[in-house]
Amino acid sequence: MTQFDYSDASNPYSSAAMVADAPAETRVDFIRKTYLHLAGAILAFAGIEFVIFATVDVEGLTKTMLGGQWSWLIVLGLFMVVSWVANAWAQNSTSIAMQYAGLILYVVAEAIIFVPLLFIADKFAGGDVIASAALITLFMFAALTIFVFTTKIDFSFLRGVLMIGMFAAIGVIVASIAIGFSLGMLFTCLMIALACGYILYYTSNVMKHYRVGQHVAASLALFAAVALLFWYVLRLLISLNQD
Repeated sequence: MTQFDYSDASNPYSSAAMVADAPAETRVDFIRKTYLHLAGAILAFAGIEFVIFATVDVEGLTKTMLGGQWSWLIVLGLFMVVSWVANAWAQNSTSIAMQYAGLILYVVAEAIIFVPLLFIADKFAGGDVIASAALITLFMFAALTIFVFTTKIDFSFLRGVLMIGMFAAIGVIVASIAIGFSLGMLFTCLMIALACGYILYYTSNVMKHYRVGQHVAASLALFAAVALLFWYVLRLLISLNQD
């Protein structure tokens, strides 16, 4: 799983007002739209997974995605490309349809890349592990969101640390695939911490650094952070269940 900075200051909304400088009614409307779109993305993700597991040979798909030494690396590479395209579409300043196409594309890509992990969790750890991971993820996300909104701390200073952390994580993942070593529980815990950092960062951006009209891009960024957290919480629970 990878994460990208979806709130680059050099965005196509540079001429629009910052949400932080907008009237209170506009700020509330932006936040409401952002989190409604986030909720819709999460529900769509769950629905797509249900359809995939009901209609597709997920065991065969999992073997295809994980079968060869470089198969998973190719999948991750394709996911990164699709993520970049989806973000570019979501930040389109002239087409609402393109913005939604970007969000939909990203949700579909996440649903596909989650298939092997969900299959492994269901087969070897039981479906309860998936439900537990989802509840833990939602609880952690809610707690972090409430913390940012109540303290009003600007976590934009985390950007550099998060980028370095993610590039380091990608390097470790690539090395593990190339060399063949296993990513242990420590790496999983560090990635959970990194995902929490992204949630703090993006949530404060929703309050202070996005521009009016960027609610689709903001929801995409938050969804990416939630998906990253869910991925590694689920990995942790699978490891604990197997132990």
